[in-house]
This record gives sequence, C-alpha cells and structure tokens, in this order.
Amino acid sequence: MDKWSALIVAALVSGCAAKVAYVPGTRIPYSDNNKSVLEAVEEYRLAVERGDADGLMLMAHKQYWEDSGTPTGSDDYGYEGLRNVLLTRLQKASDIRYSMRYMDVRQTCPRDLHPGCRASVDVLIDASYTITDVQGKPKRPDKRDQNELVLEWDGHRWLFLSGM
Repeated sequence: MDKWSALIVAALVSGCAAKVAYVPGTRIPYSDNNKSVLEAVEEYRLAVERGDADGLMLMAHKQYWEDSGTPTGSDDYGYEGLRNVLLTRLQKASDIRYSMRYMDVRQTCPRDLHPGCRASVDVLIDASYTITDVQGKPKRPDKRDQNELVLEWDGHRWLFLSGM
C-alpha cells in the first residue's frame, strides 16, 4: 500500500469512530443518569403547564432555596416561600405554555446514583400565560429566560433544590 492509500484508509477509519448517543430531543450525551434527571425536569415542566402547585411542591426538596438571581436578599425564599409563590402567582395564570430547551447537565455522581448526588441542568425557557391585570383585563406576557435548575437524588427520585 502506498503512502496516499494509507492516509485515505486512516482518514476513513478515524471518521468511523464511535458516535456519541444523545438523550432524545437534546444534545445532552446519553447516560441513564442524564436521562433520569431530564425526565424529572420534564415532569416539572408539565406540572407548570397544568398549574399543579401541589405536584410542584412534591418535587421540591425540603431544603429548597431560591435567590431569584438578584444581588439583594429581600426576594430570596425557601420551601415555604416556594409554596406561597406557587399558590399566589401560579394559581392566577391560565393557558400556560412552558417550553424548555435542555442545554447542559452536570452531575456530581456521573455513574451510580446515591442519596446526595446533585445535578445542574441549564435550560432555555420560552413561556407564555394569561393573567388578569388590576383592571380585570387579560394580559398574555411572554417570558424568555435562561435558568439553572439544581436537583438532588434522595435515593428514590430527583428533588429540586433551586430554580423552580
């Protein structure tokens, strides 16, 4: 085999290297753990669309903490504050559309899940909903945002620590 034939064969072989499998519908590399955390986030997304405050509270960790992404602490809240937000804000919304694009998953336990494993999921959110303003007129705001959801494995399921 001459020099050029060897280079062509080497190029073809390297081009046939194993392809990365992704979690369906994403560009997140497939692993059982990545799939399971994205399934939990998808359950969250569907509960938001249903306006299911009780279901969302069942997905929250008792140590839930939200800093609202602001430098001031006046708008921070924990588990009970989350309940208040869901009952006051979410219950006023209707016709909720809540789409998420999963951008990245980082886990502290990439192989075997055990209690205390954490996952961070970077998402792009595209949402809209109908809410009645103070004059009684329906408004349909749109929200486009980037967010980080942080979850912890409790031994049975993923629970949200922040980002809901």
